[in-house]
Amino acid sequence: MVDPNKRLRPRILVVLAHPDDESFGMGGTLAFYAWCGVEVHLICATGGEEGEMDPQLLEGYGSIAERRAAELRGAAQALGLTSVTMLGYRDSGMPGAEANRHPQALVAQPGEVVAARVVAEIRRLRPHVVITFDPIGGYRHPDHIAIQQATVTAFHTAGDPSLFPGEYPAYGPQKLYFHTFGRGLLKLAVWLMPLFGRDPRRFGTNGDIDLAALAEVAFPIHAEIDFLPVTKARDEAAACHVSQGGGSGGLRGVLGVLGQILGSRDTFMRAYPEPAPKQRERDLFAGVNIDG
Repeated sequence: MVDPNKRLRPRILVVLAHPDDESFGMGGTLAFYAWCGVEVHLICATGGEEGEMDPQLLEGYGSIAERRAAELRGAAQALGLTSVTMLGYRDSGMPGAEANRHPQALVAQPGEVVAARVVAEIRRLRPHVVITFDPIGGYRHPDHIAIQQATVTAFHTAGDPSLFPGEYPAYGPQKLYFHTFGRGLLKLAVWLMPLFGRDPRRFGTNGDIDLAALAEVAFPIHAEIDFLPVTKARDEAAACHVSQGGGSGGLRGVLGVLGQILGSRDTFMRAYPEPAPKQRERDLFAGVNIDG
């Protein structure tokens, strides 16, 4: 049973793929809205089992997923998240990896099955605003794309009682956003990375991410959130993900430099409702009926 009093409080649901996506991506925005008193709920689809990790960091943990779950709990506390729901799928790894074919891998699941899981959470949590990845999952990670597609389906069907019937009544959120960024930022990163000894065309642990190619895929920006008051919380959350380089060099060093250049802002594409031409929102709740 949903507490009627809670319906007066703004609610965000962010649907992502791996532990650390919430911190290294839009962590500033999540911390900002939590600081403002908004309920910020996270769905994390997988355990991040394919993330590379120093064996020493596994001491005291039974698996990579267990270690990463602990890091996620710390990050969620730093960001001020209201809840974290793990869907329990397995990390699929990058395109073509053997992990893609694991029977529990996220990408091995029928899309409608994953969408039904997200629908159930939307109906349970009743968010006003839903956020997920852009259509290419940021950098074409299969899990990012799979959960993005499932979330889009869920957003548009959760309000229809004839679709995905379950424990909770139908409920339709009011706005859907994709986290993205101006490709000028990525082009700047491509230019900066050689200064850190990194090849932007062979990025990632396995050298299978072409950032230069990604820089040519642009999405519109309809919302910009300034999270200056909570930059410390964002940084503390990122630092919780020690196994994934939180607070250290490499990619995090590049991101740190870019953060200093660009300041404390996250940007989003508004997928629903369709924005007005040249619209640039400063609040994801603009036009939202909180009583709804």
